Amino acid sequence: MTESAAAEVAPNSGRFLRPERVKEATLLGIIALSVVVFAFLIDGYLSGRFFNRVTTSVVIVTLLAAAQALVIFSRNIDLSVGSMVGVAAYLTGDFLAATGQGPIVAMLVAMVVGAVLGSVNGLLVAFGGVPAIIVTLGTLALFRTLLSIYSEGANVLAGDLPPWVLEFNNVTLFTIAGFDVRLVFVMAVLVVLALQFALARLRWGRRIYAIGSNPAAAVQTGLPTASLIFWSFVGSGALAGLAGFMFMARAGTISATAGAGLELESVAAAVVGGVSILGGSGTMVGAFLGAIFIDTLKLSLVRVPEVSEFWRDAFLGILILAAVILDTLLRNRFNRRWSAEARKAMESTGRTAVGMARAAGGGGTADA
Repeated sequence: MTESAAAEVAPNSGRFLRPERVKEATLLGIIALSVVVFAFLIDGYLSGRFFNRVTTSVVIVTLLAAAQALVIFSRNIDLSVGSMVGVAAYLTGDFLAATGQGPIVAMLVAMVVGAVLGSVNGLLVAFGGVPAIIVTLGTLALFRTLLSIYSEGANVLAGDLPPWVLEFNNVTLFTIAGFDVRLVFVMAVLVVLALQFALARLRWGRRIYAIGSNPAAAVQTGLPTASLIFWSFVGSGALAGLAGFMFMARAGTISATAGAGLELESVAAAVVGGVSILGGSGTMVGAFLGAIFIDTLKLSLVRVPEVSEFWRDAFLGILILAAVILDTLLRNRFNRRWSAEARKAMESTGRTAVGMARAAGGGGTADA
């Protein structure tokens, strides 16, 4: 395979019925079924208030699922996203308390902080050759420890932040049948769509999928694998930084423990959304659907008193295991199906070639 051929590998080319589409359609059905079930169990479940709570809460998980998917596509993982959210949220809040800047500057600061932290992971994984799970487990603790030292146990208080911070999460763009569509939700959707387009249509995105599909082949064809993996971690960090900004706007008061535990939710959302943990497969739209399902489930189970907090956390682990098993089964099933189709196509091509050769030979004899 040449470099240009490898670069053109895309997850959605060739066939409409692909594992990603099957998973996304299945997940949509599960989300709809879950909403119907909880509507019977919980009074006022379909109210505009609960809709607003879900759409503002899911923003953070959506951005982190996108961040996680970006590195998983290249057959890596980032377990430090929760710590990066905490660092970005705290430092951005501290910056705003001192300067009183506006939202655009604050978002840029948060994303730069996240990108710098992500570059540490990228350098160690891409150029240091250290497995991503080892690096990001280490930086998960390292970033959190450095934040604790920096904060000295003090919180960034909501009263110290500019007034717009506490109002940012409630900005409504439009209302449909009593359901408010918030600015933060639209921003998250636009980020997902932009990343989906970039990964599916741009050479950079197709190369990321090529690396995750077959790292050895990607190296042999001359793809800049180290550089691509490095920048995928930088992008993941920038998205985690943006999630940190959203966390700050939602929480107001920021402590050194901000974002703790979000790494599990990000992995769960990405994997449940159809992103293969083996790399090279999945979509940002699927990760977004996974985030919606995880966050809807989490907020719904809180309102069911019979379900304890312990079982809510355990359910995330169960979902990850179920998603990985489903991914393996679907991958094997589709691979067998495509292999059978390829064999039939080769046999058909061979028969056609033999027929043409015989016809040419027969024609030559007759002319003689």
